[in-house]
Amino acid sequence: MSDETVRPAPDPAPPAEPGPPAHGAVERAPADAPLGQTLLRGWRGRCPRCGEGGLFRAYLKVREECPVCAQSFRGLRADDGPAYVTILIAGHLAVPLIYFGAEWDSPLLAVLSVSAVVLAGSLVLLPRVKGAFLGVLWRSA
Repeated sequence: MSDETVRPAPDPAPPAEPGPPAHGAVERAPADAPLGQTLLRGWRGRCPRCGEGGLFRAYLKVREECPVCAQSFRGLRADDGPAYVTILIAGHLAVPLIYFGAEWDSPLLAVLSVSAVVLAGSLVLLPRVKGAFLGVLWRSA
């Protein structure tokens, strides 16, 4: 036999208290957050969690956190996705305009009209599409 003494196991550490997320982390969305609701809240430029606070502090600049519920948006990055979807939608709107504009008497007026509609449509759609993307990203974080 050996001279090994049996030592009792150390007491397990108490479970860590849930605290605020680490810097740059996004709090997890509730499991019951409906996809349609988060999409719509993002489309409207509202916080996907509470629906009250604004999502953007400028045209496309995302806030650090929601001013109402303090939900952090630091880890959400939509990158180029909203721009691609906006171009896809604006392009589909432009095709009928180009088709009917080809029959106008003035080609310059047709090109300028189609360009103005596509530009205005893109500027209106881009923050809404980005908000919807951020809502989906928040839900899947």
